[in-house]
Amino acid sequence: MRLSRRALLAATTAATALTAASPAHSAERRRQLRTGFENLAASSYAQLSGQRTGIVTNPTGITRDVRHIVDVMHADDRVNLTAVFGPEHGFRGTAQAGGSEGRYDDPATGLPVYDTYLKSGQPLADIFTASNVDTVVFDIQDVGARFYTYIWTLYDCMEAARLAGKRFVVLDRPNPVTGRSAEGPVLHKEFATFVGRQPISQAHGMTVAELARLFNEEFLTAPVELDTVRMTGWKRSEFYDAAGLPWVPPSPNMPTPGTALVYAGTCLFEGTNLSEGRGTTRPFELLGAEGIDGRWAAAANELALPGVHFREAYFAPTFSKFQGKTVGGVQLHVHDRNAFDPVRTGVALLVTARKVWSGFAWRSDNWIDKLTGSTLVRTMIDAGASAGEVVAGWQEELAAFRRVRREYLLYR
Repeated sequence: MRLSRRALLAATTAATALTAASPAHSAERRRQLRTGFENLAASSYAQLSGQRTGIVTNPTGITRDVRHIVDVMHADDRVNLTAVFGPEHGFRGTAQAGGSEGRYDDPATGLPVYDTYLKSGQPLADIFTASNVDTVVFDIQDVGARFYTYIWTLYDCMEAARLAGKRFVVLDRPNPVTGRSAEGPVLHKEFATFVGRQPISQAHGMTVAELARLFNEEFLTAPVELDTVRMTGWKRSEFYDAAGLPWVPPSPNMPTPGTALVYAGTCLFEGTNLSEGRGTTRPFELLGAEGIDGRWAAAANELALPGVHFREAYFAPTFSKFQGKTVGGVQLHVHDRNAFDPVRTGVALLVTARKVWSGFAWRSDNWIDKLTGSTLVRTMIDAGASAGEVVAGWQEELAAFRRVRREYLLYR
C-alpha cells in the first residue's frame, strides 16, 4: 500500500494527539480525555468519508500538540477539506471584539476562508452553497456563558446548513468551567440578539455538542442533519486544567481559563459605565471606574460570597473604557472554584457598586437587558433589591430550563 506524505504527516499528528503525556501522572490521568477532533481523526474521519467538507473554526481548533486542525486535515488524504468559515475575531484570530477577517484565501493552506460573522439565515446559507461543501463541521472552544457569541455562531450555522441542505457535524470540547449545572437568568425571546438567540440560562453548563442537540430539537425552525463527535474521558465536574489540553484564548479578552471562570458574571459590567477590565492583562477580573475607592471591595467582601475575595485595585486600561486613565475598583480572587458562583457574584458586584459609587449608571441602550435576557436584573437593582432577592427572581424560569437541558446531556 502506498502511503503518501500527507497521510504520513496526518498519521503522525493523530498519534501525537492521542498519546502526548498530560501534566499530571496520577492514576486518574490514565483516563485520557480525547476531544471530538481526536476521536474523529482516530476513526480515519469516518463521519466525513466521501464528503466535501468545510469547517467553522478559529485558533482554538487545535490538537494536543497545538497544530491547527485545518492544517492537519488539509495534509490528510483521508479527508476532503475544501473551505473554512471564520467567526467573530476570524479563523486565524487577527480581529478584536466586534470584528472579523472577511473573505480571503488562507496563505498556509490555500483554502478559501469565508466570513460568517453577523451573518445568519439565507445570506449565510448562500455562503455555504457558494462554498460547494457537502458537510459543515464546527470546532470552537466555548467558555460556558450565554453571551459568548460562538454558541450563536453554532446556532446560526446549523440553521443556515439546514436551509442549504448541508450535513452538520459538531466536534466536542470541554466546557472549561465544568458542566455541573445551569445558573442565572433565562433569556426572554423579545431580548434576543447575537449575545443570546434563544432561551437558555446565563451560565448554561453544557458542551457545544450538547447545545447543538438542544438547538436542533428545541429551537431550529426544522432539524438539520446533525452528527456529533463526542469527547471520551471527560467528566462534568472537571475544570479545564483536568483535561491536560493547552489553552488558546478563544478571543483576545479571554486569555486564561481563569478569565472564563468569572466571565459569566462580570461580563455584566459591559452593560454599565464601569470598565470590565478590557485593555488590562486581567479582563473581567478587574472592574472599576474613575472615582471608585476601597469602599467597593469592602462592601463586596462583607457579603461573604462563596469562593471569592475582592481586593481594592487600581489600573489604567490601554483601550476601551477609561483608556489611559487610572481608575479604582476591585480585582476578583477566586480561592474555591467549586464553591464560586459567577452569576450571583456578578449581580452582587452590580448591587454594591451602585450603593458605594454615586456615578454608577447603566449603558443608555440598556445593554444590560440584552446580557441578562430581560429587564429583571436592571429593574430589581434600581428598586434597591439585594443580590439574593435578584437571584431569587429567576429561579422558576431557571428550573424549567434545567428540566429541558437534562434531556440533551451526553456526559456524566
